[in-house]
Amino acid sequence: MSNQKQLRVVFMGTPDFSVPTLEALIKAGHSIVGVYCQPDKQKGRGKQVQMPPVKVAALEHNLPVYQPVTLRDEQVQAELEALKPDVIVVIAYGKILPPWLIQLPQYGCINVHASILPNYRGAAPIHYAILNGDTKTGITIMHMDDGLDTGDIIDIVETDILPSETTGQLFERMAVLGGETIVPVLTRWVNGDIVATPQDDTMATHTAKITKEMGRIDWSKPAHEIVNLIRGLNPAPGCYTYLDGKRLKVWMAENPDVISIGEAVLNVSVQGKTVEVSTNQDAGTIVGRTGGLVVLCGDKNVVLLTEVQPENKKRISATDFINGHQIKEGIVFGDSN
Repeated sequence: MSNQKQLRVVFMGTPDFSVPTLEALIKAGHSIVGVYCQPDKQKGRGKQVQMPPVKVAALEHNLPVYQPVTLRDEQVQAELEALKPDVIVVIAYGKILPPWLIQLPQYGCINVHASILPNYRGAAPIHYAILNGDTKTGITIMHMDDGLDTGDIIDIVETDILPSETTGQLFERMAVLGGETIVPVLTRWVNGDIVATPQDDTMATHTAKITKEMGRIDWSKPAHEIVNLIRGLNPAPGCYTYLDGKRLKVWMAENPDVISIGEAVLNVSVQGKTVEVSTNQDAGTIVGRTGGLVVLCGDKNVVLLTEVQPENKKRISATDFINGHQIKEGIVFGDSN
């Protein structure tokens, strides 16, 4: 721990995404005087009460856990003041911090945010990076202020988004990156080796809440947007379409390479095979069955669906779905009616 002060740290986080950062702070030898997370919740069909992943990790290390319903409470304030934190580290906690709390620690409240701020402020930055087809994202370490992800930037570590990466896969990588980033940055911050940089608010973008309704595939959209939607909403809430009035979830898809474009004809490469597609058909039409379901989109390009889930069934490869349901070319994905 050379050049590193041992800090009294209050940690605030709730989901799996937060755990590597907590583990990194523990491993670095900081004194974690309190771990704050959301209250336990009922989950699943059995309505069994489950602890948040951060609570599970904290209890494994015999750390004190606090789960207040609100931070805007005199008792909670007294509790936090008594902990006398040098710094508060926040990552995906799920609550807005009141002004008194932001001003409490000597070194401030440090937020680990999963985007290159000021892009994608808000609760769903990883989803939107993939939904928008971005090729790069990053972890921003921010000195929090009273706004939503508006604080001064302490450091940014960038990473490429892989072409086929889903939100779930990127979540896992970004969680690890957050854990790798926090300790060295925090050391430089408390030593005065970093001067935080104000964000350019005019360049800010914001993320809206992810809803189940967003998962319905609109085949009139361009092919690349549909693939990004399927990647972006995997694993939750997931994408879906309708076939013969039944819901079909779509888990994996890709954009085949275009070989040539002719009048009303498109040639694409699917798993090394050339597939000729008639583009003079409605969007949502199944136009090929090589390597999965080749589906025509609104821009007269195609997507290849490779993993699907029939209603009330398990996830299967699109090839197995074709073989098991006698799916033929010319069938059109349509409404639930």
